[in-house]
Amino acid sequence: MPSQIRGEHRSRSKVFKALGHPTRLFLLEELSRGERCVCELRDMVHADISTVSKHLSLLKEAGVVSDRKEGLKVFYSLRIPCVMKFFDCLDEVERASASCCASSRKPRP
Repeated sequence: MPSQIRGEHRSRSKVFKALGHPTRLFLLEELSRGERCVCELRDMVHADISTVSKHLSLLKEAGVVSDRKEGLKVFYSLRIPCVMKFFDCLDEVERASASCCASSRKPRP
């Protein structure tokens, strides 16, 4: 595989790895509604600040979110909002799969 293509796949893989945790998916959903202070996100997740910060750090490292400091507070925002379209696509596939499977299960006579 050419090195340029390998690099692109590595970058994509890093994003997918960052998305691979339910808490991080929740954080992205909240950030899709607007910028949030890490303290707000901590309260929403009901976890300690270090855990939430670690999740946000992984998302930032993958390029999915960005941050800014205001005094002692750190605010996060969604850097690539199109990720939410990807989630919509996944939800659509899940709904289609669920309805397909439900309609194919017919009761036995």
